[in-house]
Amino acid sequence: MTGVRQLFVVAGIGNGSGTGAASARVFAKNGYSVAILARGADSLHKLEDEIKQSGGDVKAFSLEDYSYKSIGNAFQDIKSHWPSVPVRVALFNTGFTLWAPFLDITPEQVRESIDTNTVAGFAFAREAILQIKDQELNELGKRGTLIFTGATASLRGNTQTSAFSAGKHGLRALSQSLNKEFGKQNIHVAHAIIDGVILTDRNKDRRHDDPDWEKNEDRRLNPESIAQSYLYLANQDRSAWTWELDLRPSHEKW
Repeated sequence: MTGVRQLFVVAGIGNGSGTGAASARVFAKNGYSVAILARGADSLHKLEDEIKQSGGDVKAFSLEDYSYKSIGNAFQDIKSHWPSVPVRVALFNTGFTLWAPFLDITPEQVRESIDTNTVAGFAFAREAILQIKDQELNELGKRGTLIFTGATASLRGNTQTSAFSAGKHGLRALSQSLNKEFGKQNIHVAHAIIDGVILTDRNKDRRHDDPDWEKNEDRRLNPESIAQSYLYLANQDRSAWTWELDLRPSHEKW
């Protein structure tokens, strides 16, 4: 990375214990200015304070929802806050997870899954690409990198994942199409399949009766390790770009 300040934008940080927050920390430590977008204002500002205390340049942007309008307004605010700092990396880490039998799923849940997992991905990608496409080529021969966080459900449906998988399939298709279209403009688009359970506060609670899961690094994904993989994608030069990563712990059985 050059000595010129560059901007990392991430949407979706949950409660601050998962992939989005870990990516914000990793990119801040590597000299990026960081814009964090999410609906949960409390977690958002807590992460902002944490990164600032560590010496990072960060700004939180609270979203009412993940609509085109809200995401578009957030990117306008980002540009106003950093008028001379180019967006070089954007991460769409937002998701709506639903595990339920097909006949129990409501129309509202179907809509939320598609809106959050796919439609919001379109909105975020549009704003990110508009920011990236006119940037000068960097030393890696790219204008910027757009990354999407996927899941096992991006590749295959399973029992009780119909709504979730439909949304993630759509996001993966979007990323593949954008990779083909914008690679010719030196914009790197990548998709990461997270094939396993991530060590987050929520998943710790869900597996409280299985203490080995939290302790055993063979069985779960560390958010920081995923974030380092995202940094690796951002640092790839144009002669060898990855479209899709498949990340899983060594003993994953899915």
